[in-house]
Amino acid sequence: MKLKVGLLTSLTTILSLFARAYSKLCTLVPLGPGQDDTDQVEVAIAECGQYGELVFGSGDYNITRKMTWNLVASRVDLYGYLNFVPDIQYWLNPNNTYRVVFIQNQASWFVITGHDFTIDAHGVGGIQGNGQTWWTYYTTHTREGGNGRPIAFTLSHVARGLIKDFRIEAQPFWCNTVADSEDVVYDGMYCNATNTNPAYFGQNVVPNTDGIDTYRSNRVALTNWDITCGDDCLAVKGNTTNLYVANYVCRGGNGIAFGSLGQYANLSDIVDHVEMQNLTLLRLPSNIQPNMVSGVYFKSWTATANGVPPTGGGGGGGYVSNVVAKDVYVDQALAPLRLYQTNGGTSGSTASYLQFSNLSFVNWSGTSLQSKVVDIECSANAPCANIQFFNFNVATPNGTAPEYECVNVVSESGLSGPCNATGSA
Repeated sequence: MKLKVGLLTSLTTILSLFARAYSKLCTLVPLGPGQDDTDQVEVAIAECGQYGELVFGSGDYNITRKMTWNLVASRVDLYGYLNFVPDIQYWLNPNNTYRVVFIQNQASWFVITGHDFTIDAHGVGGIQGNGQTWWTYYTTHTREGGNGRPIAFTLSHVARGLIKDFRIEAQPFWCNTVADSEDVVYDGMYCNATNTNPAYFGQNVVPNTDGIDTYRSNRVALTNWDITCGDDCLAVKGNTTNLYVANYVCRGGNGIAFGSLGQYANLSDIVDHVEMQNLTLLRLPSNIQPNMVSGVYFKSWTATANGVPPTGGGGGGGYVSNVVAKDVYVDQALAPLRLYQTNGGTSGSTASYLQFSNLSFVNWSGTSLQSKVVDIECSANAPCANIQFFNFNVATPNGTAPEYECVNVVSESGLSGPCNATGSA
């Protein structure tokens, strides 16, 4: 487990930041209901965000415009919530958000950058995204990927950062993203996108509320997460390397995704060395949130570009390799384990050249809503190699025999029955 050991060593190094003696101290308290706290927050960050310490007292800090914290050798104790006021039309104006996450032209209203810092919310502070206003708005407006809905919490170009015991309530869109960063640890993250409007119970009105999307980042650890969402609890996107995930609870949504990959024809997406353990994927009551689609799934675009990003694309290359998903429990998943390479494609599209290989699935349990518990459909242009299973025991409905499907798989081992090729991809 070299990956785990290396990342935990990084965690130990970053945790040592707690013991740092800071030369400057800034303390804040909220100005009160209806008041704008953005100015006082930015002044404090300018004063103590580098080689200093900031302490946010409890309460709501009303934030009315986009904000960047450039933190250097510093510490933030956040006992309150950054309350991003839900002025939808304001935030949808591209001039009022950042575009630091290249993929799919995503918007961010709050960006952390810098190095050697700690942000500790102590399990009582974080971000209030006021998502219900957004979700209700989009019941009567068209949703499209990359249309300007802001990511709640963005880390961009960070080196050696620790986010600890942080809470994000009602994220309008993605809860987190880490991009173009290295040696980042999130130890304790809570995200909750739960519709509370009875008019929409039983519908997924909270799509695209991913727990986190990782992109162009190396040596990232995600430990002790609890995510409620209507999409991917974790999406591992292109050029994510040396990712460690442990003690991750996913409530509702589409499960844990690798991808989508290969969307940009001029870019190569590489995902290498990902270790995940102790994953719990739970179905929510259908009268509240109907999703629990996949346990863990992998997807790439076809080699033919159909449309252009952010909503279309394809034609990109790369590979996914050295992935371990261990100690996984799925609760009534529609598709416990799935791999497909036809995202965005048509019947005439050229099969993907992005290859998946060296994937291991260890100690899986739980329940499936279908007899097919493994569905691996690889591209004819990039067959999957070395797919291994160890103690894979997901129960099927009504005691039916489990079914396994393998298409364009070069080598597979460890399942209790044959992995039959019933189609092509």
